[in-house]
Amino acid sequence: MLRQLPDADDVVEPDPVGGPDHPMRQVTRQVAFEDGWSPGRAAKVADLFDSMAAGWTADHSGDVRVAPLRDALRRGDLDPGGCWLELGSGTGVGTVELVGTVERLVAVDLSAGMLANAPDVAPRVRADASVLPFPDAAFDVAVLVNMLLFPAELSRVLAPGGKVVWVNTLGDRTPIHLPPADVISALPGGWRGVTAKAGSGFWAVFDRAG
Repeated sequence: MLRQLPDADDVVEPDPVGGPDHPMRQVTRQVAFEDGWSPGRAAKVADLFDSMAAGWTADHSGDVRVAPLRDALRRGDLDPGGCWLELGSGTGVGTVELVGTVERLVAVDLSAGMLANAPDVAPRVRADASVLPFPDAAFDVAVLVNMLLFPAELSRVLAPGGKVVWVNTLGDRTPIHLPPADVISALPGGWRGVTAKAGSGFWAVFDRAG
């Protein structure tokens, strides 16, 4: 079940980049639905993001890009307590927003270059999100902003009552994009969610349905 909330007041059309023909779009669906990940692919993705790390914050920050995450924190019925996990934390654009709200946060990225360019505001861990170095049920909330979805591993590290925050900052033009209904379909077991548009993208919050 997916419930649609009214759009936020700041919704704008996303920049005309990305879209369904972007090379990362196919990778995103393969990873979520076809176990399409391997050490070789992980190395290529890490190298790609390492090469973009120096200029990432300048190109991917600003109020319009961050608006979906901010709106999710306002309207997503999220408890700021407990331990939160940010997957695909990059250079910390989302991390900076989260540390001002949540009690405890661990930021994870595959790219050493991205993490090296991130501010030292939360613990940072370099890891492959398909094999996270955390015990079962370690986190209360997982945040993924423009991030690949590894359904089984994400479900494993979330507590039974845990929630997933899914953000695409450019909506369906985001290179690493899955619509909320597809995220629900990919996650193991039964899930439900709420979603809304904000800024140039959308957010969704999911929890286990019963």
